[in-house]
Amino acid sequence: MDLDVNENKRSIDLGGCTVTLVHGGSLRLDGGAMFGIIPKPLWGRSTATDEQNRIELACNCLLVEWQRETDRRVIVETGHGDKYGEKEQKIFGIDPSHWLLPALEALRVDPRTITDVVLTHLHFDHAGGLTHERDGRLVPTFPQARVHVQRRELEDARAGFGIMSGTYRDENLSPIDSAGGWQVHDGEVEILDGIRSLSTPGHTRGHHSIIIEGADRGLIYTGDVMPTRRHVGRAYNMGYDLFPLDNRDSKAKMLGLAARRDWLLAIDHEPEVPIVRVGKEKDWYELLDSDV
Repeated sequence: MDLDVNENKRSIDLGGCTVTLVHGGSLRLDGGAMFGIIPKPLWGRSTATDEQNRIELACNCLLVEWQRETDRRVIVETGHGDKYGEKEQKIFGIDPSHWLLPALEALRVDPRTITDVVLTHLHFDHAGGLTHERDGRLVPTFPQARVHVQRRELEDARAGFGIMSGTYRDENLSPIDSAGGWQVHDGEVEILDGIRSLSTPGHTRGHHSIIIEGADRGLIYTGDVMPTRRHVGRAYNMGYDLFPLDNRDSKAKMLGLAARRDWLLAIDHEPEVPIVRVGKEKDWYELLDSDV
């Protein structure tokens, strides 16, 4: 299993399947909200804040390609996208020029060659890159792609379910509706050959994490069940989680699977060390340096 790292590209060969980490942008959110009931004297030891008490978060997306002859090319998660006015840019610390599409263009990946997009859930910092404005109208960023999501998540997004209903944004959904691009799933299913759903509700009711398996090894894309490596602790949920106890159970399920099978984790909002391994630590788990 080889790791190719340069200024614009970080790729992991899982055995016939290559996963490339792609920059989908970055944003800043309130540290207290990100760490929920954990007091700042604890989480602040390892996580820096700005003058507004916000912490830096990445939007780590994945490009999945197969080395055997196939026309499939998959994006996992799309980051925050570029559809933000000046006020929102300041609130969230978003630079709308830095998002998934320019990052893919830097890798010489034509968005028209993406056959499938897989999303853990539909909050704006995960689904915002699904669409962008072109010639004065909103269009799908990946015009040939099917967009895979859990049925419950899509239904909740359309209904604005939850305390953060504003994070389900119509501008990210309607162009996919018009294109007939949704591919909905129910529970833990094989989404595509080599890509499976791992049900991890808690952050939202329809949240799932994504398993990618090659001939040699597997990788789990965490989604928001564990948004950064600082959230590995049992009690380290976000204030944004709709069902914290369910999220804790989902995190234990995901970490346990990765530890037993020696799979990698790709952590969606981790700005420093997004690829890690998992080890057992007494009655819980710890994150280890990846060996790739």
